[in-house]
Amino acid sequence: MIKSATAKKTVRKVVHIDEEKCNGCGACIITCAEGALKLVDGKAKLVSDVYCDGLGACLGKCPEGAITIEERPAEAFDEAAVHQHLAAESAAHEELPCGCPGAHVREVGHTRPASAPAAARQESKLANWPVQLRLVPPTAPFLRGADVLLAAQCVAFAHPNFHNDLLDGKALLIACPKLDDYEGHLAKLTQLFKQSGIKSVTVAHMEVPCCTGLVHMAHQAAEASGRDIPVSDITVGVEGEVL
Repeated sequence: MIKSATAKKTVRKVVHIDEEKCNGCGACIITCAEGALKLVDGKAKLVSDVYCDGLGACLGKCPEGAITIEERPAEAFDEAAVHQHLAAESAAHEELPCGCPGAHVREVGHTRPASAPAAARQESKLANWPVQLRLVPPTAPFLRGADVLLAAQCVAFAHPNFHNDLLDGKALLIACPKLDDYEGHLAKLTQLFKQSGIKSVTVAHMEVPCCTGLVHMAHQAAEASGRDIPVSDITVGVEGEVL
């Protein structure tokens, strides 16, 4: 719960984000235990003064040096408000955004018509549905003992042989670390790591700096889950090559 604008302010330390330097990688967000930071329109933002303790745990995680500590009039840090904020965020992420048939969990099988030459078409390697991280439940059978490909959404459009080179033999989850709800994805991925029986995770991301937030997310979720899940990553260039 954010306090009203009329709440008393005192001069104290809070974080300041230089939006000109921020590249939206999200590294600062996963280190903020209070949930004071959030990606908004591709930039890290301070959600509310009351959530920021001013200790600066996020400072050393910013690759661009966009975060500093400043002293200014601000509402007091409120630990009770932080707990309410985190609880509300967690509850919101448990709910699926829709109940439509497109969210139905199923495994996917592919067969090539006998009349089609082998070189006539490329066979899809997609073996599960849904693929959006937020829509996949921890109980999904395709995750048990699976090697998972956690792919940034742009990767499949950039890499010309995505299915054969990256997806073959893996369960697919997709997310965008810059435009999606980063904190929500982190909470959901941690839950999947804890409950689903995933064996390993390969993160496929674009070479642009903001996309590396998906790698940070996977490592943070693996650590928070308490399970020893190997996490590796693959970088895809904007021209489609694997770097």
